[in-house]
This record gives sequence, structure tokens and C-alpha cells, in this order.
Amino acid sequence: MTITNDTETRSATTGTAAASPVGLDVRPMSGYIGAEIFGVDLAGPLAPEVVAEIRATLLKWKVVFFRDQHITPAQQIAFGQLFGQVTPGHPTLPTLEGHPEIFPLDSRVFGAGMSEYQVRSLWHTDVTFVHNPPMGSILRGVVVPPYGGDTQWTNLAVAYETLSQPIRDLLDGLHAVHRNQIHLERGDGSKLQKAFASKIYESVHPVVRVHPETGERVLFVSPTFTQRIVELSNTESQTLLNLLFNHLATPAFTVRFRWEPDSIAFWDNRATAHLAPTDQGHLGFDRVMHRITIAGDIPVGVDGVASESTEGGSFA
Repeated sequence: MTITNDTETRSATTGTAAASPVGLDVRPMSGYIGAEIFGVDLAGPLAPEVVAEIRATLLKWKVVFFRDQHITPAQQIAFGQLFGQVTPGHPTLPTLEGHPEIFPLDSRVFGAGMSEYQVRSLWHTDVTFVHNPPMGSILRGVVVPPYGGDTQWTNLAVAYETLSQPIRDLLDGLHAVHRNQIHLERGDGSKLQKAFASKIYESVHPVVRVHPETGERVLFVSPTFTQRIVELSNTESQTLLNLLFNHLATPAFTVRFRWEPDSIAFWDNRATAHLAPTDQGHLGFDRVMHRITIAGDIPVGVDGVASESTEGGSFA
């Protein structure tokens, strides 16, 4: 299906590097999602017009990448604060010592291949189980394997737009339960599961949310945290969710990023899902990333009805 959104159409048809009005070098990476930004040093202060251009590029491409950014944890937090309030690192899991805003993703802790358990890698949007899921996430490569360990993102606005009209009409009026749960591929990760759910968060979000800045309709479900659709029977819910989970993972909607030390990914958490890697684990490579999240708004559906929290509330 041809994408008719003006921003996405320009993105899909240009496909080449473009100089921004403030001199940033923006290089698209795939047809519908992802662009690398060169010509900016995130360690220093950024002019308001540069921040505005990064935001505009983020809204257009959904995830943007920066290379060779030799920044400290404090500088990573400061960069995030240019786009909104930086939240604590995670609602339930431990954060980086001395920097409670940073959530360390460490393969040695989360069992990517070589420990007594392994977390299952599923497509997800960050922290959707809270009432106000993050606006965005910023991830920095700290320890990067020599190969493997790539992350993938998918464009959930395109995922929605490429569904048939009858399916879109159905989804526009549905709502889904999101809960903080963690899935294991193998082994006994009961301690991690218990920590992850040490405080229960559960929210009911629209299956299709309206992006508060672009006005796009966005498919807002993911295999990790979405449990069921409220208005349907359990069988109907699982069948429809499986269809949507398979659809949002369509390769054409995605971009894959090969990490290097001091690379940074900044994604619009309102319009994307991502997939964490597991391929570096069996090679014995460590992988450590530092993530911050930016506070978000309460999602609103096509009908104008906002999400509801059934347990746990908001997070900021």
C-alpha cells in the first residue's frame, strides 16, 4: 500500500542525505524509519534551533542515530532534558549508581545467552504499562560487541496506515490492557520476574492512539506488555493481537542499527516499537547500554478518550 502521509512520502522518495536549515547532516537509513544525524556534538550546549531541528527529524523519521558521541551519563541526561522531563530510569528495576535517571541494560545481568536464564526478546514500546508511557527513549552504547547486538525499530504509524480500512475501522474503537510482565526464553528468572513486577502497573490504552504532535494514528500494541483487548472475548483478542503483532514486525516498516561505542539512538516511543538483540550472547560478548526516558503524555484514542490506569498510576 502506498503511504499517503506527506511527511512519510517525502521520506520514502528522497532517500538521500539532506542538509538541514541549521547545518545538520541528516542521512535516511530506510524507506519509512530511521535517520543518522551528523554535524552535532551532544556533549556541549545546543542552540534552540538545533534542538528544534533534531525534534523535527525525530518526528519525521521516528528514530534518529548519532555516532561518536563521547558523553558522560550526566551529559546524556542533560541532552534528554532538552526534549522534556527525564524520568527515573525504570519503575521497578535498579538504576545506575549515582544516576537514578539511567537504566543500565547489561547482558551479564539480563541473561543474553550465557547465564542461568535468558529474557525473551519481543517487540515492545517502552513502559506502556504505566498511565503515561514515555515520550521518547535515548540509548547509549557503552560496551558494544565487535559484531552482533544490533537493535531494530518499526514504524507503528506506517503499520496502522497499511492495514485494510475495515481492520482500521475495527481497531479505532478498541482498547487493550498493558501490564508490567517479563517473558523468559529459558531458565529460571524468577528473581528478575519478581523484581520487574515488585509494583504492579496496569493501564488500559487505546489500540490506536493519536500522536500528540503529528496527529498520526499509531498502532499501540506490542507482544511484551499488551495482554488482551477489553471489548473482545479471549479467543478473539488473542487472534487479533497475533495478527497485529505479526503485521507490525513487517520488515519493510523497520530499520536495523549496528552499534558502535558511543553511538546513540533516540526514538519516539509514541510511534515505534523495538526489538532487543540476543545474537551476541552465544559468542560470549558482553553488551552494556545506558537508557534514559523522557516523560510522556496520557495516550488519547481516535474517539478522544484518554487511557485509564487500573493499577500503579503514572510514572515520572
